[in-house]
Amino acid sequence: MGAFVCPHFLFNKNLSGSGSETQKIWRWLAISKDMNVNEKIRAKELRLIDANGDQLGVKSRQEALELAQKQNLDLVLVAPTAKPPVARIMNYGKFRYEQQKKEKEARKNQKIINVKEVRFTPGIGEHDFNTKLKNARKFLEKGDKVKAAVRFRGRAITHKELGQEVLDRFAKEVKDIATVESKPKMEGRNMFMMLAPINENK
Repeated sequence: MGAFVCPHFLFNKNLSGSGSETQKIWRWLAISKDMNVNEKIRAKELRLIDANGDQLGVKSRQEALELAQKQNLDLVLVAPTAKPPVARIMNYGKFRYEQQKKEKEARKNQKIINVKEVRFTPGIGEHDFNTKLKNARKFLEKGDKVKAAVRFRGRAITHKELGQEVLDRFAKEVKDIATVESKPKMEGRNMFMMLAPINENK
């Protein structure tokens, strides 16, 4: 991400000094653009919280900026809609790093569940049924959900009980590793049910 520079402080005659002091100033100036921080804050008055969480009362924007700069920290707007807005003095770089670390950890722990579909016909043969059953078991053992569907073609729609029997048999064959999440129901010319791996529900 880009950085911004606060020209106000570049021309402040009180900032001339050692290289380390200048480095501190530039650290304070060059920060992320994704929040209302430091010179990006436009409110004239702010309710200020210090780095320890203590209330410092209502301060002018300039006074709050100077207090943050003296501590080599950042002024961050944490409640922009409050009256007056609330700002906190903090190490913004460290704060963003910790936030990004938490977000990364949350994404790492987030389990992605895929839904695989297995299609049957009302009069499916034994070999085809076993092949589809084998594939479905692989999906379930990997942690995926399975949508089992029976497609009715032409006049077969008048014999929905055959589709029901296929799905009931399928559910029975995988009951050791899966539970029925939604019972068989019609959707257009398809009858389907959803199964979830037993481990996914623990």
